[in-house]
Amino acid sequence: MAFSLLPREDEYFTLFSQMTEKIQEASDILVEMLADRPENYEKHTKRIKDTEHECDQLMHKVTTKLNKSFITPFDREDLYTLSVALDDICDYIDAGARAIVMYDIDKINDHAMSLAVVVQTLAREINAAIGLLKKPEGMNRHIVEIHRLENEADEIYFRATGELFRQTTDPITLIKWKELYEILENATDRCESVANIIESVILKHN
Repeated sequence: MAFSLLPREDEYFTLFSQMTEKIQEASDILVEMLADRPENYEKHTKRIKDTEHECDQLMHKVTTKLNKSFITPFDREDLYTLSVALDDICDYIDAGARAIVMYDIDKINDHAMSLAVVVQTLAREINAAIGLLKKPEGMNRHIVEIHRLENEADEIYFRATGELFRQTTDPITLIKWKELYEILENATDRCESVANIIESVILKHN
């Protein structure tokens, strides 16, 4: 029976899946928060912050493991870049929730909710894609859907920003909403970055 003296480093796949589960959790809480009453926002932001902290810890586990591993399933740089990009998504979700509280936004509009729902859907697609990273059969449909969703987010962002500048006369209100839209749109951009990294990894190793 053939065997290898080199250790298998499958734990990376587990850690990445755990990170995407945290991203899903954070995005679910964000959508729940936006549908809730303002007096409950603080409760939701704390839950998101706790989830974001857990995602940070998982990224640090990946980094520590990279420093100790003799061999890795993919290039070290790709594994590190992927872990950072995944962590960034959770960071942006956390930033979006905190912005709502910090700017005292007490009524969520349809544009913000639509962006949050796209982030939530992207999180599910990324979780599915990462689950196939070890054996990427069927991966392409998730990658295609991630790109489609990011384009949808771009359209929502452009429409929301255009409406904001046309209809808002108060500069403080304009600044608040522009910042929130940008944070949520950045989260979707980072999701697409993850898809691009996954595509690159698969091309190198298949």
